[in-house]
Amino acid sequence: MINFRKKAVAMLLATMFTAGMLSGCGTSVDTEKSKNDSRKAVEQTTQAEADTNSKTQNEEDKSESRDIFAMDTYMTLTAYGKNAKKALDEAVDEINNIEQLVSTGIDSSEVSQINKNGKGSVSETTGYLIKRSKEIYDSTNGVFDITIYPIMQAWGFPTENYRVPGKKELKKLRGLMGADHVLYDEKKQEVTLNKEGMKIDLGGIAKGYTSSKVMDIFKENGISSAVISLGGNVQTLNGKPDGSDWRVAVENPADTGSYIGVLSIKDKAVITSGGYERYFKQDGKTYHHIIDPANGYPANNGLTSVTIVSDDGTLADGLSTSLFIMGPEKAQKYWKEHSDEFDTILVKDDGSILVSEGLAEYFTSESDFTIIKK
Repeated sequence: MINFRKKAVAMLLATMFTAGMLSGCGTSVDTEKSKNDSRKAVEQTTQAEADTNSKTQNEEDKSESRDIFAMDTYMTLTAYGKNAKKALDEAVDEINNIEQLVSTGIDSSEVSQINKNGKGSVSETTGYLIKRSKEIYDSTNGVFDITIYPIMQAWGFPTENYRVPGKKELKKLRGLMGADHVLYDEKKQEVTLNKEGMKIDLGGIAKGYTSSKVMDIFKENGISSAVISLGGNVQTLNGKPDGSDWRVAVENPADTGSYIGVLSIKDKAVITSGGYERYFKQDGKTYHHIIDPANGYPANNGLTSVTIVSDDGTLADGLSTSLFIMGPEKAQKYWKEHSDEFDTILVKDDGSILVSEGLAEYFTSESDFTIIKK
């Protein structure tokens, strides 16, 4: 099944979001513990929102919150404004609708039917996600590739039946890859997989897209302020009700109970990918879930986590994984070529932190960090 839990991101200090606990991470042995931690985090968030409300009794805008489980992860949505309840109801409906369309864990979903039949008609939502996926595939020179799903299956990540596939098996499966072989007729809204046995997985951008859609719904309902965490994918609308920035803490990949620094943001998506989020061990070796399409093995290119900050949740979701696979040098080069689209925080294997200059004045840390300049 598709795993939307893979991108545990950050902690929202303002509302006590502990996003590292909102996502399923760790070894297969730790799966139940992850779910229990997620429930605890949701309870903490709910209490924090109650505390916030008690402090803003006299404010015109009151908050409404929803804690739900969808896309195989725990989600928390909070909105401020007179239409907050209506907006949240619509947002939850939209989240569930997107899941029904794109989840590989739902046999009737459009993606599952495409994988089964090698082609199929798609909704505007699925078509858009495939189109954006192909654009990011081209932009990253194939690093972001939705056709990696057969390799993910070989490793057992979708089902948690983990195994280490052989080199010959991976070589054969890599022959099924290439998002340029996913043909999308936008006019007819039809998708064709141009290789027999090819399968796609939109989990690499689906939550980021969903968070942006939720923000659209909030805007349509006149919501003045909002913050959501979809399994750790954080996105905000405007600032906090008092006009100040939301403070988002970026998780420490070496110690997921702590954080490396804090971002002050408004109207941004903040999404992090790291090999520490989901993994298994075999024969004393750790294998994480972020697979390098160049060789079919977990990426090992010098980074332990990548955070993307962008106006575009869909882009942020896709690039957080892509830059992690690229490694520090190529990731910095990519940012310099696309600095108008996003900013980034890179944590290297040695613990050093690189921050793109667009975030320099909005990121604070007790650790030293190097600013990446254009």
